[in-house]
Amino acid sequence: MNLLSPQLVFAQVDFNSADEIIHFLAEQLKKENKVKNTFEQAVKSREAVHPTGLPSGEIAVAIPHTDVQYVNAPAITFATLSHPISFHNMAVTEQILNVQIVVMLALKDPHSQVEMLQKLMALFQDQELLSKLMQISSDEDLYKAVSKHIQ
Repeated sequence: MNLLSPQLVFAQVDFNSADEIIHFLAEQLKKENKVKNTFEQAVKSREAVHPTGLPSGEIAVAIPHTDVQYVNAPAITFATLSHPISFHNMAVTEQILNVQIVVMLALKDPHSQVEMLQKLMALFQDQELLSKLMQISSDEDLYKAVSKHIQ
């Protein structure tokens, strides 16, 4: 199953808050009819209670998501940020992380979520690869690089 598509990968986007990037990525998923209209608010509500910032090394990531009932069809959005934005750490929720990569999950099957998270964790642990991804300025080139690792 191909969860990542070129229309849902964004290089060096410029946002100033977690809310802004969540709004942007949720809108892209909505345009592709992957999620319901209630998806964005559900992600923001979940993020407030269960933060998704991940301290993966020098390049921190966030993986905002919500429950399967807000999803029409499974998809993933992937964005690198032109400058870090603050997300709360998923493990130490009062800690703020300067996130540079945001991967929004819109998954239908809880079992596929585990498999996808395993692939993403392998990607996030490779700081050299994350560093290379951060250098890419074209959406298309970023899609090609990321799709090799999470298809």
